[in-house]
Amino acid sequence: MAIEGPLKELGIHDVFQLLDLSKKTGVLRVTSQLRRNQGAVWLQSGSVIYAEIRSNPHPLGELLVRSGKVAEADLRLARSQQEQGDARKIGEILISVGAITAGELERQVRFQVEEVIFEMMSWHEGYFSFEEDDQSVPGDASTRIRTEALLMEGARRIDEWSRMERKIPHVGVVPALTAAVAGEEGELDLLPTEWELLAMIDGLRDVRGIAKSLSKSEFDVARTIFGMESAGIVTILARRSSSHPVVIEEDTTDQRIAEAEGALRERDLEGARSVIEMALSDQPHDARLLLTMGRVHLAAERAEDAEETLRRALRLDSSLALGHRLLGDALARQGRLKEASAWWGHWLQLNEETDAEDVTTEHVQGAIKAAQTLDAFLKA
Repeated sequence: MAIEGPLKELGIHDVFQLLDLSKKTGVLRVTSQLRRNQGAVWLQSGSVIYAEIRSNPHPLGELLVRSGKVAEADLRLARSQQEQGDARKIGEILISVGAITAGELERQVRFQVEEVIFEMMSWHEGYFSFEEDDQSVPGDASTRIRTEALLMEGARRIDEWSRMERKIPHVGVVPALTAAVAGEEGELDLLPTEWELLAMIDGLRDVRGIAKSLSKSEFDVARTIFGMESAGIVTILARRSSSHPVVIEEDTTDQRIAEAEGALRERDLEGARSVIEMALSDQPHDARLLLTMGRVHLAAERAEDAEETLRRALRLDSSLALGHRLLGDALARQGRLKEASAWWGHWLQLNEETDAEDVTTEHVQGAIKAAQTLDAFLKA
């Protein structure tokens, strides 16, 4: 039996809980048009056994080499054996030739699966579908992770990210050593893993790049850097636009929104969409970015997409008066006049009228009256 629907109706956490409680075996596929991403999770009796995602399509063998767990020569040997007819998976061959232990392989597979799950848990829009399937799991190895444990860890990460985002708003920021500690490593009291990370900080690599180089999760790297910043060991720089990093400003989000609004004024819808999509990939829970994306959808005459995005923005911050009015516009374009009037009414109650918007209270009041009149006429 297939289970499917939009994430705005049933959140991804609820989907995982449902599959866990009902002990389902099969494949869960989740697609996010906003992120242009797609992930798939294989479950067995409610537990996660494998996962993959479009944004990180690297096979397990490549990840093992990049993380330094396996020599490239051993990987080539394993692939050569497969080409000669060896039916075993890459992981099984690597274990048999002594390139990696079974325990280390299990840890690497588990890490890969968990990172996919935690990425998907941050999606609040998109579409999911689940199909029961007893076929073999793809990939080079499999693990077994209790879904309940993943949900708890996912919730913990979301909570901790909310506390770190004041200093690390997205994984594109670049850490650099402060002048006070540069060249004085011997005086620092750090754990071995912290020294390892500190050695990667050069003022050029961003959080995402450091995580990939160390084969660690972006969350763990960001958390360690956050602690180092609090201790005065590192400072946070903006994403590099050239060979010289620039110190990050607190209004980075404002700058991106302003850039998108400028593109909208020039009717460069693709440019506006690109700016906001990039910003949302780093800060998917920023209500103002979602609000701006809603404006882009409206300008592109995509009322349904605008409705979904604006509802997400208002769930995150219901005080965004503009969001109420724009949601009314999106509903009106779909012919849902009664709902549109209600949201326009919310805007009037919040009483936001700015010079930046060429809309006045009289305009909105007139729109409500016209919508109510037309709605009554159509019903009659």
